[in-house]
Parts: sequence; C-alpha cells; structure tokens
Amino acid sequence: MSLIYLLAAITSFPLARAHSAFFHPSMYGFNVTDRTFPYDNRPVSPLMDMSFDQWWFHGHLDYPPNDGDIFELPAGQPATAEIACNKGATSYFASSEGGDIREPDNPNNVCPGSGTEAYHTKGFDDLTGCAMAIAYKNDARDVNPEDFTVFSINQTCVWTRFTDFQVPARMPPCPEGGCICAFFWIHSPDSGGEQNYMNGYRCNVTGSTSTVPVAQSKVARRCGTDEPNNKLLSVPSNCTYGAKQPFYWFNKEQNNMFEGTYSPPLYLDRYNFLDGAQDDIFEDSYDTVPVPSPVGLMPVLNATLFGDTFKTTTTPKRRTYPRRAKRSLPRRLAHHEIKRSRTLH
Repeated sequence: MSLIYLLAAITSFPLARAHSAFFHPSMYGFNVTDRTFPYDNRPVSPLMDMSFDQWWFHGHLDYPPNDGDIFELPAGQPATAEIACNKGATSYFASSEGGDIREPDNPNNVCPGSGTEAYHTKGFDDLTGCAMAIAYKNDARDVNPEDFTVFSINQTCVWTRFTDFQVPARMPPCPEGGCICAFFWIHSPDSGGEQNYMNGYRCNVTGSTSTVPVAQSKVARRCGTDEPNNKLLSVPSNCTYGAKQPFYWFNKEQNNMFEGTYSPPLYLDRYNFLDGAQDDIFEDSYDTVPVPSPVGLMPVLNATLFGDTFKTTTTPKRRTYPRRAKRSLPRRLAHHEIKRSRTLH
C-alpha cells in the first residue's frame, strides 16, 4: 500500500483526525481541507516518513496566504498563537468546513469535544513543548532548512488554545516584504506514534531596536537529563548554545535529527531549548563558544549585553501553570554551571 493511501486510511478514524496546528491567516495552507490533496494534508495532519517536498512547509508552498496577512512578532513582547485540532475551534472558524466549534465555557480548549489524547498528551506533565522559528528571507521558496532559527519556545504547548511565544527584545527588523516563520512540534513518545508537525507563515518583526543579525543556526544536541533513558545528569558543555535549528526528524529526506523511534527530540531543556525567548541567538551574544563536548569548556556570554549576573548561584524558579517562569539567559548559564559543578565533585 502506498504512503498516500495508507495516510488516507489512517485518517479515516475519528481520533486520528485530531492532532494540532497553529492557525492564523498568514499560514501557508490556511484554507487547505482534507479534500485538497489525495490524502488528508490539512495543517493539523502529522508528518512522518515523507519526502522533503511533502513535509517541508507541510507541502503547502502552493497555497500561500493572501497579500497583507502577516503574523506580527513584537520585539520584547509575546506573540499569541491560536493552537487547535480544528480551525473551527479558533477565531477563524468562519473559513472552517464545520463552522464554529468553540466551547463558550472553555475558550482555551484546544480540541472541543475530545480528550487530551486527541492532541497527543496524557496530561500537563506529558507536554513536550513547541518552537517558533524565523528565516530572514521574504520568499518561502528561497528558505532552506538551515535558514530557520528557533527564536521562542513554549514548553507547555499544546495545552491551551491561546499560547504565547515570547519574542526576544533584540530581534532585528525583517527585510522588505517581511520574514518567513514556522511552527514546530513533536509530541510525547507516550502519547501516540512518531510524528512531526510543521507549518509555515509570513511574519514580520515590529518594534525593533537592534540591527544585530541573528547568527547562523546550528543543530541542537541532547545534553540535559533524560530519565526515560536513565541519564540522570546533564552535560551542559555538550549543549549547542546560541542560534539553533528546529528539529527535522523521522522523514525520508533532509533530517537533521536521528533519534530513535521512542526517544524523539523535544523542545525542552534536554536540548538546551529553555522556555521563553531565545535571547542568545544573535551574532554578538557570546564572546566565545567552544565546540560542544562532554569534557569541553562552557561558552562565555557577552558581558556588555548580559552583565555579570550569570555568575550568581541563585537557582531559577520552576514553572507554574499555565506557563513556565521565564529564566533570563545569564541565569540559565548559571543554572548549568551549578549542575556541572555538582557533577564534577
């Protein structure tokens, strides 16, 4: 059976028709339905075992947003996304096949009428985070995988329909015509099959106060604790610091991650994707960034930008519902240094 017909058969089951996506008119494929393609290729449909043309931008490059539909990224402030298993559960229900399915008494419900398993989580403690990435190009067809840089993480995604992605304060302005952004999500291995989610958008940074470019992004490395695999100590010197690429995983072509079936890459501390704005993604964020190594040196932040607060021994607060308390970047490094010193003694 071909992949297309297999996907069509799988999506005939009601539960498989849930999943999640970030809906906004700036989305590529915003009006794609389950009848547009020979298989269900709606924005919420999962991506796995596909060719590059099928999974890149969800195969929606031929379905661009209308002129003028832009997702704005206010520098230093949150950009609010609407995440749902169906467009009818968002503010944009008017263009949904099924109309308005929002719950008046629970407007933050990601998937009205379904349990949390519909968006692949067993509960709040089973969330694995989502990423927003940006490419400083104004034509999506010119964007390559290495052009995307993750600029914001929400580790409690996809728990609520209205989900904030904190935008770094130093984001530079986009070129004329705007930038291209993308939403990425990989769910918990305990909550369904191995799947990726990617959707593309036209976006634009507003309120810029800096012109320092975003650095060239690099592949993230697994460096934090990993209890399911009995790795109880983090190795912060083995992390990728600064600008990082999104995870491209579990498809036939152009993957940058090769983790096993039951150990997917996740947008969590394990890969040094800490919650909130990724404030260290700029060309001048670090004085030195050594090559990652289990026995290597730690990077040195630009003290002019971040001051001496990274030397503090204060442990950052843990998150509270519904979002994690944001750690400032200097304290993030301090947190790693604390854990590393305990490991070495």
